[in-house]
Amino acid sequence: MDRKIVISSLLQHVQVGLVEDGRLVEYYLESDVQDRLMNNIYKGRVENVLPGMDAAFVDIGLSKNAFLFLADLPDEQAARKLRSGDSLLVQVVKEAEGAKGPRVTTHITLPGRFVVLLPSQNSVGISRQISCEDERTRLKELAEELKPEGMGLIVRTMAEGAEKEELKEDLDALLQEWSRIQRKFRSKGSGPLIYRDHDLIYRILRDLYDPEQTEIIVDTKALQNRVQRELDDLDLPSSQAELYEGKLNIFTYMGLDKDLERARSPRVWLDCGGYLVFAQTEALHTIDVNTGRFVGGADLQDTVLTTNLEAAGEIARQLRLRNIGGIVIIDFVHMMREADRELVLARLAESLGADKTRTKLYGFTRLGLVELTRRKAKRPLAQMLEVECPLCRGTGRVDSDPTTALAAARAVRAAAAEDDVPAVLVRCHPAVAAQLIGPGGKYLELLEKETGKPVFVRGDEDLPKGEYEISCGTAEALERRALPVMVGDRLEVQILEPHARNRRSGLARLHGYAIECLDCSALVGQTVEVEVVEVYRTSAVARLAENQN
Repeated sequence: MDRKIVISSLLQHVQVGLVEDGRLVEYYLESDVQDRLMNNIYKGRVENVLPGMDAAFVDIGLSKNAFLFLADLPDEQAARKLRSGDSLLVQVVKEAEGAKGPRVTTHITLPGRFVVLLPSQNSVGISRQISCEDERTRLKELAEELKPEGMGLIVRTMAEGAEKEELKEDLDALLQEWSRIQRKFRSKGSGPLIYRDHDLIYRILRDLYDPEQTEIIVDTKALQNRVQRELDDLDLPSSQAELYEGKLNIFTYMGLDKDLERARSPRVWLDCGGYLVFAQTEALHTIDVNTGRFVGGADLQDTVLTTNLEAAGEIARQLRLRNIGGIVIIDFVHMMREADRELVLARLAESLGADKTRTKLYGFTRLGLVELTRRKAKRPLAQMLEVECPLCRGTGRVDSDPTTALAAARAVRAAAAEDDVPAVLVRCHPAVAAQLIGPGGKYLELLEKETGKPVFVRGDEDLPKGEYEISCGTAEALERRALPVMVGDRLEVQILEPHARNRRSGLARLHGYAIECLDCSALVGQTVEVEVVEVYRTSAVARLAENQN
């Protein structure tokens, strides 16, 4: 497998891409000004205990209290009642999200390159990525021998083939770090933050870099020097990281930007012509597989199988790249043959095997859906790169023009019902303004007749389609604000179509405001300069300027 770690630095951001066989499979982004909480260790103080939820809120010095499940307490602490004011050593296992604070545990983990130290758990585990049974047995025996009394160890994937001395050096460094953490926790003068996790570049090199299989590419000399220093600190053999000096951004040059864009889209096309559709709810993620443009050969079930097999591999890659965690439901194209379902499950399991994040595949349900779970290890790609749309409030949909116009008309009614309101002005997008005004001002006249008050409408392209603003005042003041032109104004406008009532005239619009351009019906599609000669509430009349070519 061709494997690359691509590191780019721009402004205050560092972005890292893990590339396998030319495809982006994992993406990381970190900012110098962004406070990352994950894996940080704090001296926390219990604020309040929630017996009904078997949980507690813990103050760790942040704006929001952290959430602790009582099941995450050590046995000796759980044996006695947890009380408000108790001090705890806690580690962040889930970042703050929305209105929720971070989630913490008292089961501390300290990762090294070859092993993870578990100070409060007396156990030994071997990475599932190590498949050779003889190697697993060898590493487990070494871990049992090296493990400190009463503590636990997890042997990481990078330890495959490592010697006992390498594991011991890694473990000794972690034990020294654990001693420093304990001393700081016991110190009365220490602040809440006891231990800050390493930055992105260090973590990537520690966790993902394999000198024999991985190439490192950077886009600045400073990054090249930084990577070399970190590799030296990690005592890793390496050739110098390759320095990319092209004019294009390295992610653009390598085509990784396109992979990122695909991962941010709900629809992902497959090479065969089928496609995947990703959707998310509060409870779970769903992935729908469709044959799309793929018609295959003569046998429908062979076409379905080909689509589903390719989909299985792409789904595994997208789960890693999008960093989707929690419950995932996959709706493959329906397969009639049991053997086909087994082939697709096997392909999915094989593809998920490359994912270091813990994933459990449950198989097909009675409804023919595939269930799996994936541990929430870091922020999803969508949260990393996007914010909730302020217009649609995260739904992906906004009110249609007629719906917005109806809402604006109701607001006009409510405002005009007040005795001290002489007139009303609506500011809205031009498309919404057209719905309010109607053909020849018909709807606006009806609204004025119903309210008994002058109503003015001003189109404004800077206002989003789903929004509008209501103003009240005198008719004279609001009319001046509503009219976008005055007699004598010279404008450059595009003739959109012949005028509906005067076929010799052309129709132009300015922020939705209709302008009848005299003798311009033959100029449709052209941009001309006109002079305004008449102004009305919903439209104006203009003629070609005298110097018009």
